[in-house]
Amino acid sequence: MASLANGEAVPKTAADMTRRFQNKDEARQSVWDALQVEKAAAFPFPPHGRIPNFKGSADAARRLFTIDPFATAKVIKVNPDSAQRAVRLEALRRGITVFVPTPRLAGGFMQLDPGRIPVEAYGDASTMSKCGRHARTVALVDLPQFDAIVCGSVAVTREGFRCGKGAGFADVEFAILAELGHRPVPVATTVHELQIVKGLPQTRTDLPLSVIVTPDEIIRTGRAVSASPGIDWNQLDEEAMAEMPVLQELRALKRSSQ
Repeated sequence: MASLANGEAVPKTAADMTRRFQNKDEARQSVWDALQVEKAAAFPFPPHGRIPNFKGSADAARRLFTIDPFATAKVIKVNPDSAQRAVRLEALRRGITVFVPTPRLAGGFMQLDPGRIPVEAYGDASTMSKCGRHARTVALVDLPQFDAIVCGSVAVTREGFRCGKGAGFADVEFAILAELGHRPVPVATTVHELQIVKGLPQTRTDLPLSVIVTPDEIIRTGRAVSASPGIDWNQLDEEAMAEMPVLQELRALKRSSQ
């Protein structure tokens, strides 16, 4: 936060998006503040502490599906956040089967098959609070090869670096697919232009972005499509395993195949 002479805190604005951040938490805070100050955030409010929804998300979703492999995809994975509800809806309208990880990976993955959902129910099916009526849970062993992946982001760079809200679930989901032997596919995110920053620190397990789409722009990052190094089981304690039962399922699969 910036400060006035009297010490009163003032939220950061779009000017902060020109910064190279050495800390992901600072980048997140600047983006959340900018979206709020510029009134670019959309419900739910506030944007802070979450993958922020943004005005123009439907335009970004439509733009995403004008480019390959999204335009020709049959099966994709999309994150469950409100910011990408429009992506899930647009995919269903285009006849694309959508796989959605349950929030915090608590319940594994859900399949939304547009062929089994009434067209008039696509709106509900794309909304996490109502999609359970139309989705079916899929075991890890039954997850198909995806044609593409869409993830949520808080901050991104034009070079394809990103950070989420800090929980690391998108990175874990990407690692799970690598552990299952899935081939790597392009990863896209939809964001508001205020979410694009100059620089972010990255680690080897961070999800790499091939495409960034805003309501007005398609950004090809130039990053090669690559696989995750997989799950670092040594970094997971029993509490993490208990919070994400899907990891228990994955560990059991790995042990049974040895």
